[in-house]
Amino acid sequence: YALAHQRRSVTLVHKGNIQKFTEGAFMKWGYQLVRDEFADQAVGWDDCGGEPGSKLLVKDAIADIAFQQTLLRPREFDVIATLNLNGDYLSDALAAQVGGIGIAPGANINYVTATASSRPPTAPRRSTRARTR
Repeated sequence: YALAHQRRSVTLVHKGNIQKFTEGAFMKWGYQLVRDEFADQAVGWDDCGGEPGSKLLVKDAIADIAFQQTLLRPREFDVIATLNLNGDYLSDALAAQVGGIGIAPGANINYVTATASSRPPTAPRRSTRARTR
C-alpha cells in the first residue's frame, strides 16, 4: 500500500518490549520483509539511520509511545502497520480526534473479499434510536 501510493514511511507499531515472541516477532518480520523483498524500494530505520534517501522508510514504535506521538506529532505517522489489538485501540483513539468512532469509516478485509462502510454499524442504530425518542 505504502509503495503503491507513494507514501513516505511505514511505522510498525508493536508491544515487542513485553510480548517478545508475538509482537516482537511481528516487528522483526516487518524489517526482514523489507530487506528480503523490497530492498530496492524501501529501507529499515536501522539500515539507514533515519535517512532513507528516495526510498520508503520503515520504522517501528512501541505501542505506548505511538499512542502519544500520533496525537502530538501526527505527521510522523504516514502509514501504520500493526497487529489487530493495537490497531483497534489506535483507530478508536484517532477517530475520537475527529469526532468519534460513530463517524469514522471502517473496513473488513479478507484474502478474497472486503466490505467497507462509511461508518461502523453502531452509528446508524444510535441515530435512529435518538430520533424515535
